[in-house]
Amino acid sequence: MTDQAIRAPGARPPRQSRTGLTSTGVRKAASKSERSRSREFALQGLYQTLVGRNEIADVDAFTRDLAGFSKCDALHFDTLLHGCADSMGALDALIVPLLDRKLEEISPIERGVMWIGAYELQHCLDVPWRVVLNECVELAKEFGGTDGHKYVNAVLNALAPQLRAAEVGADRGQTRP
Repeated sequence: MTDQAIRAPGARPPRQSRTGLTSTGVRKAASKSERSRSREFALQGLYQTLVGRNEIADVDAFTRDLAGFSKCDALHFDTLLHGCADSMGALDALIVPLLDRKLEEISPIERGVMWIGAYELQHCLDVPWRVVLNECVELAKEFGGTDGHKYVNAVLNALAPQLRAAEVGADRGQTRP
């Protein structure tokens, strides 16, 4: 039964939350930052390369023509899309030891999100490690499977101390050995 079948005729639909989240806990489009949007577009591009085996230059051109691209941080998009595409093997090498299954069994969405997270942890030092994790969890919630965000969180949370030992240690109140 749909929502409309339950409501009385002429009744207003329930009010949307003003917290900036949808009913599923995902951020509403209006509350997303330019960088969050650039991560979304980068993930869409990485998905096209993983699933469609499309050339990165073609993916880049296609993605720039999508609705809403003008609202993203194009420089950060370039950094993520081309950085991840150029270092897929190295990113996989960082991720694989932390997996509890074969890389081929990871969905392309979760794999792309983990690439973005690993790349940002390694190369985008202006983004705090907790922001990287949070943004990747949000991406996995929005685009991935039901519990994919939990898996992404576990992998990136294990990877963060390897790539940002001092920052993670300081944040967790630990001293570096």
